[in-house]
Amino acid sequence: MCLNAKGRGGKRKGAQSMDENDLSRMIIGCGMRVHTALGPGLLESAYEECLDYELRQQGFQVGRQVSLPLVYQQVQLDCVYRLDLIVENKVIIEVKSVESLQPIHSVQLLTYLKLTHCKLGLLLNFNVLHLKEGIKRVANNL
Repeated sequence: MCLNAKGRGGKRKGAQSMDENDLSRMIIGCGMRVHTALGPGLLESAYEECLDYELRQQGFQVGRQVSLPLVYQQVQLDCVYRLDLIVENKVIIEVKSVESLQPIHSVQLLTYLKLTHCKLGLLLNFNVLHLKEGIKRVANNL
């Protein structure tokens, strides 16, 4: 388990036993349903809220806007880092609504993965014509 996030939502049968790759496929499917319904051009918060709802409807445990502590020289600092979404305490999702994903977005997500010891993160940019063009997988090679 990468993070002890308190999430709401029902339990999908077998969700805890799913690996990150299986989870990512399910998450992307949920993202595509949201994108098909809403299209591009909205704020990140709208997509995040809808994706959170869609994931919960599928029975996943989801943490939203989860505080991420930062430990520096064995001191826990109260920084204001927040994960957009974390699914089943395994996959971090960063929701974007930008013209294009930039390298800094991947670096930010990789940093979150390292801090939480998660293996996989997804950048989902909803400000594209087809969501498949706005998906980037980021892996943490522990």
